[in-house]
Amino acid sequence: MKQKLLVIGGVASGTKAAAKAVRENPDLEVTVLTEEDYISYAGCGLPYYIGNVIKDKKHLTVMTPEKFKEKDITVLLRHRAEKIVPAGKKVIAKDLVTGDVKDFAYDKLILATGAKPVVPPIPGVGLKNVYTLRSVTDALKIREAVEKEGIKKAVVVGGGFIGLEVAENLTLQGVKVTLVELLDQILPNFDREIALLAEKYLKEKGIEIHTGDKAVAVEGDADGKAKALVTEKMKIDTDMVLLSIGVKPNTQLAAEAGVELGVKDAIKVNENMETNIPDIYAVGDCAENINLITGRPAWYPMGSTANKMGRVAALNLYPKGEKESLKGVLGTTVVKLFDMNVARTGLSEREARNAGYDVVTVLVPAHDRAHYYPGAKNIITKLVVDRASHRVLGAQIIGEGVVDKPIDIIATVITFKGTVEDVSKLDLAYAPPFSSAMSSTIVAANVAVNKLTGKLEGISPLELKERLSDPGLQVIDVREEAEYLVGAIPGSRNIPLKTIKIRAGEIDRSKETVVVCKIGLRAYLAYTTLKHLGFGNIKILDGGVAAWPFELE
Repeated sequence: MKQKLLVIGGVASGTKAAAKAVRENPDLEVTVLTEEDYISYAGCGLPYYIGNVIKDKKHLTVMTPEKFKEKDITVLLRHRAEKIVPAGKKVIAKDLVTGDVKDFAYDKLILATGAKPVVPPIPGVGLKNVYTLRSVTDALKIREAVEKEGIKKAVVVGGGFIGLEVAENLTLQGVKVTLVELLDQILPNFDREIALLAEKYLKEKGIEIHTGDKAVAVEGDADGKAKALVTEKMKIDTDMVLLSIGVKPNTQLAAEAGVELGVKDAIKVNENMETNIPDIYAVGDCAENINLITGRPAWYPMGSTANKMGRVAALNLYPKGEKESLKGVLGTTVVKLFDMNVARTGLSEREARNAGYDVVTVLVPAHDRAHYYPGAKNIITKLVVDRASHRVLGAQIIGEGVVDKPIDIIATVITFKGTVEDVSKLDLAYAPPFSSAMSSTIVAANVAVNKLTGKLEGISPLELKERLSDPGLQVIDVREEAEYLVGAIPGSRNIPLKTIKIRAGEIDRSKETVVVCKIGLRAYLAYTTLKHLGFGNIKILDGGVAAWPFELE
């Protein structure tokens, strides 16, 4: 008699697990239940369908039930699992089309129930033209509204990846977008200086952004359509509201069956994707992960992680030898915002400090390829490094240049517990169309080594901004006068690098001195010169003017 595998949920992890399970065990009888209209789709591509970057909805659908049938996998759409009975090894599900209730027996059960959008409990969220974006059906409705109802204004609530991607793509459709974020920055998982650089850029692209404000109601018109979003600080007229304040694991079904939950109410699993109940596995956005650096439970609802989890679970159903494991993940992510790219891996500075690390950080602008090669773009790399071991703990990169390649390099280094010295010696590919001879990653590592070994002291843009009114601090800009006049940090004085020796007497030795240039090199040269001249309390602005996320004067 054939062994039966039942998978609840599809999209990334569920379908990956089902397909891999059949490849490993051709005699397995596999059934996948999903309450959605689609079984396998490109969830991360949904915002780009709204923006008409992806023209045809068929390109969002990765696989169909018919294609799965060819692989001996039965897919039942519009079937909602309503109860798991572990003692009887069965799942009770309802056919949402006919209303019939059916029992599905299993020998092995994989939960891939994903995550669901968080909908705030405020008046008006049930009005027409109030949307969340989690499924193909959601994307179809939003794009249809934009193109057929003449949507001119939209409010996006939430400044995470999905919110920002939707804001970009609605803008591309000619919609005036206002974004409201409860926290004091967009991109909540990034450090503040990176988030502020992204916010500054998005405002230049025409998106109105309000941080530190809370949505309290949606007002409707006589036809029951949203006409305004009310926040604690204002009322914003709109034709559409997109709620993108986050997602939460869809784990109620599991919890009711006695499956143990972990961090953020995601299903608790071991590195083999096993739950506390024998023969029940959990994968994807409904299940927790382990942070590879801290070893602590975490939750990273991402398609890349979901696919890996699905594969591991499938291999462990009937293991041939040692069990497959997923030791942990780093939360590596990347997002495109118009022509700007933003990526991160590992721990942010805030997360690292909260985890108990004493960290050193650097903020280093550089080109993504040889500066003289056509198409070279700037990127800014932030490294987070453990002071004691020099181990790389995290990185964030932002800019119009290529960021996925360097973030993947750093993710690899972190995975193998590499130090910044290891990074600085990496033998990376070089040719002018692809990289500088000293790549941005290596330059950032070298700056970190200089900080760790005491060759330079730096000050972050955030700290300097807070201290600009400090009478005991002076800011010396060593760029050329023409550069300085275009835009400078408020209150700074211009003493070009070539004149720093002869004009050193103009600098007050009794004050703390911060040296500034465009990206940091000239500031470092001025720093070493002033140190040689006996200046004691002196620092370099991390990242220079290029990484200054505030207004210049």
